[in-house]
Amino acid sequence: MRLDELKSPPGANKRPKRVGRGPGSGHGKTSTRGHKGQKARSGGGVRPGFEGGQMPLQRRIPKRGFTNIFKKEYAIVNVGDLNIFADGTEVTPELLIENGLIRKIKDGVKILGDGELERSLIVKAHKVSKQAEEKITARGGKVEVI
Repeated sequence: MRLDELKSPPGANKRPKRVGRGPGSGHGKTSTRGHKGQKARSGGGVRPGFEGGQMPLQRRIPKRGFTNIFKKEYAIVNVGDLNIFADGTEVTPELLIENGLIRKIKDGVKILGDGELERSLIVKAHKVSKQAEEKITARGGKVEVI
């Protein structure tokens, strides 16, 4: 198969419904809107969630729990992921972004202890778990909390 032989499967490309194009089209006159009423008017219809005056579902259901607006969200990196760096490298949040280990710093970077570390590194992060700190120092590395 070549690129110029590629075709959409049957039924994938459907022609749009052309309304208001005369009686011969089958979608003329009222343009599939029926006769009169709120939904037949231009700009007509009800807002999303409106149930004709009945108490809407989103208001009938009880509220549960709460959202902690002070919660901190950390960008997480496991110790095993740090093996991509050479010995003696100073691992900073900016370097982690550069190498694609995290996307954003968020409220800080946290190093967790999953995986095995095979390098001696200087790790600078906002938070480091005890297990991760032990693994880094066992390899002769250093941990600095920013």
